Amino acid sequence: MSLIKSISGIRGTIGGKVNDNLTPLDVVKFASAFGTWLQNQKKKKDLTLVIGRDARISGQMVSSLVTATLQGLGINVVDLGLSTTPTVEIMVPELNADGGIILTASHNPKQWNALKLLNEKGEFISGENGAEVLALAESEDFNYAEVDDLGKYETRDDAFDIHIQQILDLPMVDAEAIKAKKFKVVLDAVNSTGGIAIPMLLDKLGCETVKLYCEPTGHFPHNPEPLKEHLGDICELVKKEGADFGVVVDPDVDRLALIDEKGEMFGEEYTLVAVADYLLKNKNGAAISNLSSSRALRDVAHTHNSEYFASAVGEVNVVTLMKEKNAVIGGEGNGGIIYPDLHYGRDSLVGIALFLTHLAKENKTVSELRAGYPSYFMGKKKIELTPEINVDDILTKMEKEYQTEEVSTVDGVKIDFENNWVHLRKSNTEPIIRIYTEAKSQEEADQLADEMIAKINSLI
Repeated sequence: MSLIKSISGIRGTIGGKVNDNLTPLDVVKFASAFGTWLQNQKKKKDLTLVIGRDARISGQMVSSLVTATLQGLGINVVDLGLSTTPTVEIMVPELNADGGIILTASHNPKQWNALKLLNEKGEFISGENGAEVLALAESEDFNYAEVDDLGKYETRDDAFDIHIQQILDLPMVDAEAIKAKKFKVVLDAVNSTGGIAIPMLLDKLGCETVKLYCEPTGHFPHNPEPLKEHLGDICELVKKEGADFGVVVDPDVDRLALIDEKGEMFGEEYTLVAVADYLLKNKNGAAISNLSSSRALRDVAHTHNSEYFASAVGEVNVVTLMKEKNAVIGGEGNGGIIYPDLHYGRDSLVGIALFLTHLAKENKTVSELRAGYPSYFMGKKKIELTPEINVDDILTKMEKEYQTEEVSTVDGVKIDFENNWVHLRKSNTEPIIRIYTEAKSQEEADQLADEMIAKINSLI
């Protein structure tokens, strides 16, 4: 069964059986549920939704199904076509739309796709709202429009231009300082829409772009999750080209990983750390990440006399806490940058622009910049779930096993030891338990993760 319903959207593998996978009937049902829910919320039928998709192979099919379904409800559709998650998020309020749907399975392999649901602010709907949509999907209580009331359809091809211009207009993005450096950047866009949008941004910033896997074919040349073990090609190309650094994004361009000039990983956790360092140096305020993110962000925030807070995992949770604390910067340790002066969503494009500004003003190499931050190393492993495993029971047992340590159960189980920590949680997007660890060396972080896997296996 590969259909997952969560605050991260409706996600599943293409093909198979209805209710087990993301079949055409499931796409229609969930699009109908979201459209109907919005109509009920707004107390009107004549709504406008913005949709956009990444380049994965099933994207056009899923987009056609969603578009026709919304029109069938009497909802107008503005279709951005090939787009990015942050671009759709920006275009919803830009067009005064009532909501949006992003068709992407983010970092998941090519057989996956998903519907990510946005409110009128271009932000992910809350968990409570998501539950209401799911309930509507189960009831199938839909009322489609008659022929004279079908929704209208239009396309837009200027969304990337609007998104990029909004980034260039930000006071904290210094385009002139970046242009003066004439940075050479290698880009791995995993053959999705980052290969369209990011070169446009880099060109506006006076950078030379060396493209790797930038054709939006949807045929991912490697696992699309931007982790070290998947990025050997770009690490080699950065060195070969003598580039200043490399940029890696996932298929929907909301996660940003960096490669230094030596072909070494900057560390996806440190994308947020570096951007926060730049922003908090210029403006005091809170920094937010989730419980699975590095302690380095906390350390950098304290260096600038700023506060740090941690939310439960999930972009919705991070954004909620950011608003509560009026945060200057936030995000997730997976390379997700949320800059509220632009919008409340993870955005690799604004992350690149802010990082480039920081790099230009510091007048350092990327490796020198990284060396200036607290040195932590993370282990990220996972255990595949099977139907007979009671995950909640396992987490409860782990909590009791380490009850003499500092334990948080806000989101799964996080165990803070004196010199390291481990966070165990069920994934919102895949049928797995994620195991995050952090320590003062990679060996120690990996060893801690392996110890936790062994402990969990002993409890199954």
